[in-house]
Amino acid sequence: MSLWKTRPDLARIKQANQKTLMATIGIEVTEIGDDYVRGTMPVDARTHQPYGILHGGASVALAETLGSYAAMLCCDPDYYVVGLDINANHVRAVASGTVTGTARPLHVGRSTQVWEIRIEDEAGRLVCISRLTMAVVPKQAIPTS
Repeated sequence: MSLWKTRPDLARIKQANQKTLMATIGIEVTEIGDDYVRGTMPVDARTHQPYGILHGGASVALAETLGSYAAMLCCDPDYYVVGLDINANHVRAVASGTVTGTARPLHVGRSTQVWEIRIEDEAGRLVCISRLTMAVVPKQAIPTS
């Protein structure tokens, strides 16, 4: 049984990411399962820090992207999700290739959601573990202009 209240649509997500930070650094949402969202990011000049390894901020951007999409899929159409808090522990350096992140729920409530995002290298080794807390708010509570 799927966790999602909104039907997942990878093509729509890809289109929404055009001309955003996600497109700029190469983040792609690649898979949506019954209770997870998975995506990839290249480890290259776009995502390196000065020592030539994956920038921690790039890992956080991947984590927040995946967790945010997962949170949106859990909401009724009359609600938005917005980030409240994110933390990340960087446990392994990566200099090249691709990292893959997987967001899974820890808590999906009426007013908050908490997501764990594991980012792994191509060998499946943990690179970063992140926790993202989202607020669930009515659409009319957020100004659109």
